[in-house]
Amino acid sequence: MRLVVCVDRDDDLGRKAGVAGPVLGRANVIEAATKLAIADPEDADTNAMFAAVNLFDEIRAAGQEAEVCVLTGAAKVGRLSDQKVAEQFDRVLQRIKVDSAHLVSDGAEDEFLFPILGSRIHIDGVHRVYIRQSANLESTYFLIVRALKDPKLRAKTILPFALVLLILGLSAWAGFLVYGVIGLAVLLGVYLLFWTFDIDSAIIDSLRSASTDVRQGSVAFGFGIFALGLVGVGFLSGYKALGANTAPLNEFLAFLNAGIFYWITGALVWEIGRALRRYLTRNRWPRSFVVATTSILGVGFLSYGIVSLLEYLQGIGGLTFRGLPTLPMTIVVIGAGMALEIVAGILQQRFRASVGPSASADSASS
Repeated sequence: MRLVVCVDRDDDLGRKAGVAGPVLGRANVIEAATKLAIADPEDADTNAMFAAVNLFDEIRAAGQEAEVCVLTGAAKVGRLSDQKVAEQFDRVLQRIKVDSAHLVSDGAEDEFLFPILGSRIHIDGVHRVYIRQSANLESTYFLIVRALKDPKLRAKTILPFALVLLILGLSAWAGFLVYGVIGLAVLLGVYLLFWTFDIDSAIIDSLRSASTDVRQGSVAFGFGIFALGLVGVGFLSGYKALGANTAPLNEFLAFLNAGIFYWITGALVWEIGRALRRYLTRNRWPRSFVVATTSILGVGFLSYGIVSLLEYLQGIGGLTFRGLPTLPMTIVVIGAGMALEIVAGILQQRFRASVGPSASADSASS
């Protein structure tokens, strides 16, 4: 049997039409698409759902068994929405026996999920839906207005422009235009960093995880607080190591040299807390703990060795141990860090290789 899958990654179907995924079966998909079309006639997901039904009918007309379904994610596209789509797909595969799947998409955003779905079942093809519009609707003004109605796009385009106008206006009114430009550059730089690396999503996920740990009495929360404390102590130690009459590079190296130990220790404490939570909840020590701790130690050795090498080249000291020369000791530390990183990479590949055959056997038996 072939399964035609339509993905609604941002859950327009649930938010606008009140239909929860997964939606399985031709009649149910048509009913859900009709509800979404009534709720928002301009939503492209409606066309994708009808296109999935059309592809389903073509496969059935060719004399092959087929089924059609719609998977929905979450309003905030990211890890949570992708996890919901994957869980719904697993539920569909448990309900019906499927040999392969055809994927239907209305844009590139939904296609980010196709590798996740392809890891569970063989994918025969991908069908993208293009919507034909009249020339009047394709004018530049209308397209811009339509795009700005999207809350996600509006938050990422209008917000920076509004901040520019607000900060420049207030600084000019107060007579500190130069400081306003400097503050604006810093603020936009921070905003672009958050946007590029999805730091805001990571912070929100961390806060949610911490809240869950507190309510459930998880040991990871205490280890996390201790790890954050060690990071703070590292910054404080680095600040105290700063000198008043040295070159900026020397001060920066002294700051790093004083804080590296606390930062690496904090990362190790964090990983220990996560591993203990996994062990207490699943009664199994995670394999990733060995890889993570080895990688963290490797990064620590590398960082400390590089800082010591720079200090040696600057003539302000370096790594010493029982009277041994600084340069050979520094090279040994850097070599140990690289060796640990190589070991971590080898362990990761071994774990993946051992998981792959077992996962294939499980899927074949199911």
